Amino acid sequence: MDRLSSSTVLPDAFQGARDDISMQLGIIWAQIKAPLIVPLLRISVVLCLIMSLMLFFERVYMGIVIVLIKLFGRKPEKRYKWEAIKDDVELGNSAYPMVLVQIPMYNEREVYQLSIGAACGLSWPSDRIIIQVLDDSTDPTIKDLVELECQRWASKGINIKYEIRDNRNGYKAGALKEGMKRSYVKQCDYVAIFDADFQPEPDFLWRTIPFLTHNPQLALVQARWKFVNSDECLMTRIQEMSLDYHFTVEQEVGSSAYAFFGFNGTAGVWRIAALNEAGGWKDRTTVEDMDLAVRASLKGWKFLYLGGVKVKNELPSTLKAYRYQQHRWSCGPANLFRKMVMEIIRNKKVSLWKKVHVIYSFFFIRKIIAHINTFVFYCIVLPATVVVPEVAVPKWGAVYIPSFITLLNAVGTPRSLHLLVFWILFENVMSLHRMKATIIGLLETNRANEWIVTEKLGDALKAKPGLKAPRKPRFRIGERLHLLELAVGAFLLFVGWYDVFFGKNHFFLFLFMQAAAFFIVGFGYVGTFVPNS
Repeated sequence: MDRLSSSTVLPDAFQGARDDISMQLGIIWAQIKAPLIVPLLRISVVLCLIMSLMLFFERVYMGIVIVLIKLFGRKPEKRYKWEAIKDDVELGNSAYPMVLVQIPMYNEREVYQLSIGAACGLSWPSDRIIIQVLDDSTDPTIKDLVELECQRWASKGINIKYEIRDNRNGYKAGALKEGMKRSYVKQCDYVAIFDADFQPEPDFLWRTIPFLTHNPQLALVQARWKFVNSDECLMTRIQEMSLDYHFTVEQEVGSSAYAFFGFNGTAGVWRIAALNEAGGWKDRTTVEDMDLAVRASLKGWKFLYLGGVKVKNELPSTLKAYRYQQHRWSCGPANLFRKMVMEIIRNKKVSLWKKVHVIYSFFFIRKIIAHINTFVFYCIVLPATVVVPEVAVPKWGAVYIPSFITLLNAVGTPRSLHLLVFWILFENVMSLHRMKATIIGLLETNRANEWIVTEKLGDALKAKPGLKAPRKPRFRIGERLHLLELAVGAFLLFVGWYDVFFGKNHFFLFLFMQAAAFFIVGFGYVGTFVPNS
């Protein structure tokens, strides 16, 4: 009987303790909610609504500019002089400018042949073009393969130079800077840059160089990217939607309205005189391309974007590669903004209007506010108002503005409209990673200058006889599990269930879908998986 009574008493004791803890937590929550949580959440809502309005007006403005460009047919050929370079009997090929083509690469086993082959296939007088392969590879086998490929093209009469360094100082910027020091570069007028996975069409130089030769105020001609693997998986389709908006709207507006935009780091042609006047390549941030573009713009140079000239390239199709790329693309601009904002303000060569565009629109809104507001508002503040119903968010801020911004983003890729919901959920998840990187860049912490080359798969996953994909570990805690995403997913799941039992607006539908997206990314089940062999 004693044993029986003790077994019935223990659960009651535990039940009582659990009730006491729940009651104590409830009392603590009630005590801090009104004086602390509610005011803080209201301030957060106001700040997020202000940021949302800033983003909204920025998108509307760019939309209006794009419509005007289409209506009035402001094509590059109408804004700048363009004439095909003609043969000169007396001058011969010397009538053509000397062009340097740089291909920086690092352990690019899967794509080195594609980029080198495409560059060597560029149509241009053979004695007026130099192909420069800047190989920073640390794998000796890959180094040998790249060198052999260069020798193979050299044997066909192509003027190709294989350049290596004994270190990787400055990463890509350091390689490009070192390449510009070669004696043969002094005879060159322009430099075209292509990353290792980029494949320009043979007529690329014929379509871009004339703009530079006939318009001495132009420093840069930037082409558009064309994605060869956009249909590989859902993640690449979503990337295509975001990047198509960037090229269709952001680059076009910058080129047409301000003759300024961020150089994309590849698929562009620089006037070497402008590059040198701006100070050349610098490795102080992970966005050496944007750094150079801003400095050249402050010297008074103009840029031109050619949306009709497309260069094939590869999107990162593994989550690991995409996260590294997005860290670099989010951290770098924020870090550059920190370093250059005062220099931009003090500059006397450009107009006040252009300064406002660069500081407010280009940097502050697109590179900082967009990342912070997307995560904080839609993944933290809005869900928190479910648990704190005393704080209300107006429908225009919670529904109308984000819906309008989303539809504007979808304009660039009409074929993917049916994927809009997946795009929203995935972009919200990635906004956590981007916001973290943005803060790292602004505060210039340890990872501010982290540079990890984006992995390219090339044909690694295509069925070819005797071809094996590179070996990858099936599971590593640091690579496959992303704890921050899992934590946010758990928070959203909790708030979703809270809304089911106590809410009145069916917000749980969004919360459950967004929580699922965070869990899927958190467990690494997105993108292409490279099979083990």
